[in-house]
Amino acid sequence: METMRAVRAHERGGPEKLRPETARRPEPGPGEILVAVVAASVTAGELTWPASWTDSADGSGRDRTPVIPSHEVSGTVAALGPGVREWAVGDEVYALIPFTRDGAAADYVTLPADVAAAKPAGIGHTAAAALPLAGLTALQALESHAGLRAGAHVLVQGAAGGVGSLAVQIAVAKGATVTATASAAGAHYVASLGAGRVLDHRTSRFEDEVSGVDIVLDCVGGDTQTRSWSVLRPGGVLVSVAEPTDARLAERAGARGDFFIVEPDRTGLDALTALVDDGRLAPRIDRVVPLADTPAAYEALEREHPQGKIVISVAEETPRADEV
Repeated sequence: METMRAVRAHERGGPEKLRPETARRPEPGPGEILVAVVAASVTAGELTWPASWTDSADGSGRDRTPVIPSHEVSGTVAALGPGVREWAVGDEVYALIPFTRDGAAADYVTLPADVAAAKPAGIGHTAAAALPLAGLTALQALESHAGLRAGAHVLVQGAAGGVGSLAVQIAVAKGATVTATASAAGAHYVASLGAGRVLDHRTSRFEDEVSGVDIVLDCVGGDTQTRSWSVLRPGGVLVSVAEPTDARLAERAGARGDFFIVEPDRTGLDALTALVDDGRLAPRIDRVVPLADTPAAYEALEREHPQGKIVISVAEETPRADEV
């Protein structure tokens, strides 16, 4: 039996249940690939999701403990399962791993071959691991759920965060005009991403400053979402990644509300890769920690507001040619 390093939880709970230990190395099944993990990243709230502990999204399925967290991965294909033809051993890939499977806080992880995409050539594994969940969330929110078109006016609520900062870049790249809300500390950063106007959510009321918006992307929820309906034009859309929208408020505003949970998507990753390699999209990294510090990374998400993703370094990254 081949083994690997892994961080696992043997019972449900928070970061305190996570333990670095030795685990059996998984083997890829039909339609799967085995990835040697170089970097992974962690997501706030992940340990509270039913899908993190069972084999069904709503938590009604089989208990999967012990589980390995961290569902964003960048690494190298180490083995192919039966029937896999699109990848070869040694290929550099990145992916959002389905939430009902073990994650990438380990030396190796298996995942469906069809959710992986070729890693962007212009960035390393550390940066690539910070992109799948937040990047796909922003892309799916704007394109699939809001129907973003060039010339649209987009208001991004919570624009300094992981999803919001990527949404600003994607919207600008697609030809939209972007207004954003952030704290004073994050305003300069958000403006540097291309937002035409950045409002300090602590000192101004965005509904007094902006109106006639085509799309609101809500990364905050609560009172911010409730107040956002008033800035939409008739026929506009509010897409939330924070909490479900209120159908009554949507009807009153003559607008549409949509809440969704991101899904793994190779086509979406390919679109993100094109933006990265074209220099129009870059994830923000708050810090990089070793695999053994994965529990501390999840603790930091609970008590802090990191400026970007916390990335787990699992294996030493080979410098790219342009970095040597």
